Amino acid sequence: MGEHSFNQNRWQWHELDLTNEYRLQQLISQTKKCEQWVEHTLSKKSINLGLHIAEEGKEAIWGSLVYIQDIEEKEKQHTFHFYLTNEFLITGYLDLSLMDDISQDDLFNMLDHVESPIDGLMIILSEIISSFLIQIGHFEQRINDLLWDVKAKNGKAILEKIADCRHELLVWKNLAVPVREIIIALEEAFGEEIKESIQFKRTELRLQRTKTLLHEYEQEIESMVNLENVVASLRGNEIMKTLTVLTTLFTPVMAWGALWGMNFKHMPELKWQFGYLFSVILIVINTLALYVYLKKKGWMGDILRARKKNSFF
Repeated sequence: MGEHSFNQNRWQWHELDLTNEYRLQQLISQTKKCEQWVEHTLSKKSINLGLHIAEEGKEAIWGSLVYIQDIEEKEKQHTFHFYLTNEFLITGYLDLSLMDDISQDDLFNMLDHVESPIDGLMIILSEIISSFLIQIGHFEQRINDLLWDVKAKNGKAILEKIADCRHELLVWKNLAVPVREIIIALEEAFGEEIKESIQFKRTELRLQRTKTLLHEYEQEIESMVNLENVVASLRGNEIMKTLTVLTTLFTPVMAWGALWGMNFKHMPELKWQFGYLFSVILIVINTLALYVYLKKKGWMGDILRARKKNSFF
């Protein structure tokens, strides 16, 4: 934490020290909007993105951004607050040391080569997006493993993993959306000329890369979900087909058995010498006739095999 000047004192970055009451009062005295921002920052409340564009040359933008989020637990997150003008950048609760992939020396070196705090915030956003991309890279490996697990050892556990990946994807999209909103708001507040900055273009491209990856992974997950639905539907149909065929094939046994079990007084076949053999042969013939009929209708064996060549039905 502290106060930093960059590019031969052309702009300043104030990392807010909440214990320095004198410096807080100095910041509050600069603008009414800054006072409101400090009050929200002290209370650790999430700040909605806001703009001040009423006075030309005194534009300002402020808000909050989640820069670290645990995938499993909602409360395990880190949010930083920022307040940006043409002259300075103020941040609160931004701890870059929590992101292992960010070198503070490299970051300060980049900040010292930009002309304005707007580009400075762009660099910080770009580094945050970069940390997102590194973690999304680990997510990519899990997606790739899951893609092959669906075929090799499909089951309820795999479906659970797909649901977990889908949730994680939603978390990453939820983290990327506010960054996009900030970039649009910067253009709204400070004009289209900021789009000419290489830092603006680099950050926007990095965000676009993130969005593209998330979109492609979303398509892969949807394809796996659809595949699971097809497999589940096919297996369900196979079960119902098996039950239906078994019920149908045993219909002659049940029908003739029910008839001969009625114990009517006049049932002459009960006294036949070969009545038992006759009944067995009759049931077998009826069962075979049903089997042949079902076979011709294509209801036996593979239900996906078409009865006509080059036809789905």
